[in-house]
Amino acid sequence: MTISIRPHHLLCMLTYLGKGYTPDFVGNYTGIVKRLNAGEPIELVSGPDDICQPMLGESTCHCHNDSVQSRDLEAAVEIGHVLGRNLQTGDCIVLTGEALQALRKAFSDGTIRSACVACEWAELCSDIASNEYRGCRLRLAPA
Repeated sequence: MTISIRPHHLLCMLTYLGKGYTPDFVGNYTGIVKRLNAGEPIELVSGPDDICQPMLGESTCHCHNDSVQSRDLEAAVEIGHVLGRNLQTGDCIVLTGEALQALRKAFSDGTIRSACVACEWAELCSDIASNEYRGCRLRLAPA
């Protein structure tokens, strides 16, 4: 199986500690991260993904907003530069320990943070990055 992920969620996963919008959201997200840690591949999607699922029925759901779609476009370009490939909808990615390390380094130095502008979680993510990602749930072993 593959996990459907929108591009800006590739950034969010870098700092995921087990916090989120609702208990259902956190439980779902934690399950997805466990699958990623086990080596399950990612399929890039446009619009709501597997992480969004618990939010889709809520009146405050922002998953379809233009601002979120803009974040996806920015994230895809910047992450693609780090991974050395042009990322597009439908692409499959298998995250490795080396790729995670490269993405976290780029996140820490701000190279891949354009999509984070105006995100309500940006300050928390910056704090996590400055704390060397301690406690983060995504932990891929080097190949």
